[in-house]
Amino acid sequence: MLAEPDATVLHGSGNSMMSRNIYHNKNQDSSISISKMDVIIPFSPDVPCDNNGQRMWWAFLASSMVTFFGGLFIILLWRTLKYLWTVCCHCNTKKKEAQKVNNPANSQAADGTPKGPDEKDEVVPASEVGWMTSVKDWAGVMISAQTLTGRVLVVLVFALSIGALGIYFIDSSDPIESCQNFYKDFTLQIDMFFNVFFLLYFGLRFIAANDKLWFWLEVNSVVDFFTVPPVFVSVYLNRSWLGLRFLRALRLIQFSEILQFLNILKTSNSIKLVNLCSIFISTWLTAAGFIHLVENSGDPWENFQNSQSLSYWECVYLLMVTMSTVGYGDVYAKTTLGRLFMVFFILGGLAMFASYVPEIIELIGNRKKYGGSYSAVNGRKHIVVCGHITLESVSNFLKDFLHKDRDDVNVEIVFLHNISPNLELEALFKRHFTQVEFYQGSVLNPHDLARVKIESADACLILANKYCPDPDAEDASNIMRVISIKNYSPKIRIITQMLQYHNKAHLLNIPSWNWKEGDDAICLAELKAGFIAQSCLAQGLSTMLANLFSMRSFIEIEEDTWQKYYLEGVANEMYTEYLSSAFVGLSFPAVCELCYVKLKLLLIAIENKSELGESRSRKRILINPGNHVKMQEGTLGFFIASDAKEVKRAFFYCKACHDDITDPKRIKKCGCKRLEDEHPSTLSPKKKQRNGGMRNSPNNSPKMMRHDPLLIPGNEQMENMDMNVKQYDSTGMFHWCPSKEIEKVILTRSEASMTVLSGHVVVCIFGDVTSALVGLRNLVMPLRASNFHYHELKPIVFVGSLEYLRREWETLHNFPKVSILPGTPLSRADLRAVNINLCDMCVILSANQNNIDDASLQDKECILASLNIKSMQFDDSIGLLQANSQGFTPPGMDRSSPDSSPVHGLVRQASVTTGANIPIITELVNDSNVQFLDQDDDDDPDTELYLTQPFACGTAFAVSVLDSLMSATYFNDNILTLIRTLVTGGATPELEALLAEENALRGGYSTPQTLANRDRCRVAQLALYDGPFADLGDGGCYGDLFCKALKTYNMLCFGIYRLRDAHLATPSQCTKRYVITNPPYEFELVPTDLIFCLMQFDHNAGQSRASLSHSSHSSHSSSKKSSSVHSIPTTNRQNRSSKAREASHKQNATRMNRMSQERKWFTDEPENAYPRNIQIKPMSTHMANQINQYKSTSSLIPPIREVEDEC
Repeated sequence: MLAEPDATVLHGSGNSMMSRNIYHNKNQDSSISISKMDVIIPFSPDVPCDNNGQRMWWAFLASSMVTFFGGLFIILLWRTLKYLWTVCCHCNTKKKEAQKVNNPANSQAADGTPKGPDEKDEVVPASEVGWMTSVKDWAGVMISAQTLTGRVLVVLVFALSIGALGIYFIDSSDPIESCQNFYKDFTLQIDMFFNVFFLLYFGLRFIAANDKLWFWLEVNSVVDFFTVPPVFVSVYLNRSWLGLRFLRALRLIQFSEILQFLNILKTSNSIKLVNLCSIFISTWLTAAGFIHLVENSGDPWENFQNSQSLSYWECVYLLMVTMSTVGYGDVYAKTTLGRLFMVFFILGGLAMFASYVPEIIELIGNRKKYGGSYSAVNGRKHIVVCGHITLESVSNFLKDFLHKDRDDVNVEIVFLHNISPNLELEALFKRHFTQVEFYQGSVLNPHDLARVKIESADACLILANKYCPDPDAEDASNIMRVISIKNYSPKIRIITQMLQYHNKAHLLNIPSWNWKEGDDAICLAELKAGFIAQSCLAQGLSTMLANLFSMRSFIEIEEDTWQKYYLEGVANEMYTEYLSSAFVGLSFPAVCELCYVKLKLLLIAIENKSELGESRSRKRILINPGNHVKMQEGTLGFFIASDAKEVKRAFFYCKACHDDITDPKRIKKCGCKRLEDEHPSTLSPKKKQRNGGMRNSPNNSPKMMRHDPLLIPGNEQMENMDMNVKQYDSTGMFHWCPSKEIEKVILTRSEASMTVLSGHVVVCIFGDVTSALVGLRNLVMPLRASNFHYHELKPIVFVGSLEYLRREWETLHNFPKVSILPGTPLSRADLRAVNINLCDMCVILSANQNNIDDASLQDKECILASLNIKSMQFDDSIGLLQANSQGFTPPGMDRSSPDSSPVHGLVRQASVTTGANIPIITELVNDSNVQFLDQDDDDDPDTELYLTQPFACGTAFAVSVLDSLMSATYFNDNILTLIRTLVTGGATPELEALLAEENALRGGYSTPQTLANRDRCRVAQLALYDGPFADLGDGGCYGDLFCKALKTYNMLCFGIYRLRDAHLATPSQCTKRYVITNPPYEFELVPTDLIFCLMQFDHNAGQSRASLSHSSHSSHSSSKKSSSVHSIPTTNRQNRSSKAREASHKQNATRMNRMSQERKWFTDEPENAYPRNIQIKPMSTHMANQINQYKSTSSLIPPIREVEDEC
């Protein structure tokens, strides 16, 4: 049966391995005839282990074919027999049913009685779960990926399949058929082990399959048929046939399923991409394996004589150039089988290449560029910033967060946003690539939160869109972000921006929100209104505070201009540092003076800790608390300094080592300090002081009290007044009155003119029924703080749309001395009616800021109103002459001896002839619009806001200056507490919880506890041209003033409000002033300077007056002669028409009565209660013009925030 080899071939020699081409040429010359059997069992000298050169490929192929067709035949035979059995059983069942119908008597016994229970027809019992079903269920669980065992098994089978494919790649370099000893061939042993495992897994799949026929025809089953049996044949024959082992590449199709089982692929795009790639690659590799087989074997009908030697990877290359229709022609198929396969493969492969490849490229191209995951760096913290991510918000944030004045910022910033950055923002990220990373995603998606490692982040900061048209919607979005983050990681610290104050209450509903753990909400509307309110009390304070809480670089100017001194103050910021143990036991004024004189630091507040019990303590921020507070060990101080390194002096200071040092730069860590670090001091103050007590005793009263001759000593019980009268809210932080209907506070233009308003605050508001609420309560609350006596409260007049003010009135109806003039701020008649030339401050706000697409037009109403007021002209004789003729003197001029009191040393304006001299503060949305407010400045349109003249003078304010609070709060959470203490008027977490419940202040009875809350520090503006500091006003040093005010009056000076042209040698008529923050000790003063200082609460200033004013206040709704500006008699309002008819007959009498009432409205005193001698010191015209619009104004230091911690 075997063909004889050519005589020229030496069997068993090395010549048996000669190339097929040589043999083919020799075979052509052979005259030996080849029988038909030679085609099936061909002759070949290429098989080294067979001396006869016989191939055994047919045995390998037969094993696979027999297995496949044999199993298929058995399954079909089984199905046929089962079908026949079912048909037969069905026929028998029909016959039995027919017999029962034809012979019903069979159902009865022979005697005609029915069959008994035991004689009934046999009933088939209910089917029970057999062992075959149990085995089938067990096999189904094993091969499914629903259990851990199933997932491990599926992954293992896939891995072994790839391993078997790898062995095929290795063996493809050998001949198609070769002799191999199983015991010596390591790869064959491994392949045998793999296939045994595949056989077992095939059995499990077969048992679990519901439809055995479809299972037999599955792709994975076909792969097993043509790869597993040939391995066992190889062991038996001790030879290997490469054959169809390339079919293992089809297992790659399941690659996406495996990755899904491992929870690696989660998105539809990633699953689709892996599916396309796996199908393309598996088809490509499988087809290359077939070409490799037929080209290296040859055509059977050609006696395998037309084969060519091609490596597997050359076949891979051939199919790629074929699919891509390139077809270089360097490699091509020679066999008929190969060419026939290529014909069909070109049709399918070209279609697959043309459809799959573009889709794969599209999916890869659409893949998020910033879709990776953050890798944490050991020893380096990171924060996550999300929310409103734009070029403006990010640049402002990074400018402040990464400022050089901070200590080395070892924090990485991770931005997370669902929109990829534009080119400008991307360039900004690249400039800060060492500390900034950006990832595309949403904080509402837990997967994205895991990508940025939110659970290990030091904090999460959420930025808000300050210019959005719907503030409530923006707040709702940020609250949802907080909920999502807290739900994923409850312990993460969150600092979020909020636009509307009333939306802060929703954060309290989040269970894991805890401000004691560092969570903070920076309400922009609340702080913006607070800054503006402080400007109403002390003009320029908003600019000073905004600069203190922003990181600004020092810009040195050589010229002697106002910008030079302003920028020197701008370089100061607020820092915190623990005080050295050298200060323990000293009073606050002593420490403050030592820090300023010796360390060149300005200490304005401390964090005081007082023990409440064995395990609890209370922390309070005390601003200029006075000499009764002694420093304790570990006291935290709040300093104003130019950088963080300077503040370290307060921590390193040692009296023994640094007492004789004059250069503060030489104050560094000394040996004593190192010893203290090694052995912590256990010293404690001699006597622990608690800071919640009243300071009414003579010993604890500030010394300033003794220098005011007009203070009338009275019964201390008069200050407490009637305990049954509600004068303050339930927290004791604000003045309160029973709620009033809005109609009772509405003034007509004629009524406002008759009232002769003076020393008041005019709020010009632009808004309508559709405008977003700006939160006027946040503006009114600081002006109604309880550390002002009732007679010191400035009346507030709102000028604007009545429809809009009705919407705001619900939050304002419990505040006294509030009036409304319906109209428009652009009407000069309305402005003259409210005596805008006699007001202490005019505030211009707009609620229509975000309804315009053009940013430059967002502030058009505010700019027009500001320019309208500045262009108004007034008669300089009307205001003061009217007041003198009626016995009325504006507030600030009611002290008979200004020389003896530093607080009342200022003389209020005597006349305002032009609107340019009216104190105005204008709110702006767009910073660049500040250039339109002052026509006489030379500010460049591209100048930053803080460098412009209106901002430096305190006449312009923009919400963008509050952006720096995000980074300031992150580095020190006490900073936000301090600034809210300074500007909000008493907002505490307890008060916020109350407002969240009732949305209004609740009145409370005057108790010692609530009255003690009035004992808070406040800000005052003092003049130097008169009073006890007049001797320092003409060429004196600021440091001498600082020390004198601190020692004599417990006043803490922290800045100057100076005339813009004060440095000029020639007199100037300009009345504009600018802010100088924390001047140095040697700074020279001028007589026209106004000094910002923190002064103690004056307990006795309003004793007798307060009792009278509050008595009048408590009955304001029933009295026809009210003591508040807005309390025009209710009967007059209800019968305006009748009053108008009677006015012509009783004009003279009305004027006389009004003169008496006005004195009570503005002074809160009964007639002739105090005989006053109004003394206005004569001064030059130049001096009067320079100070004509400034008076003694005091602004409030809001309440102390108390924090109870577990020790």
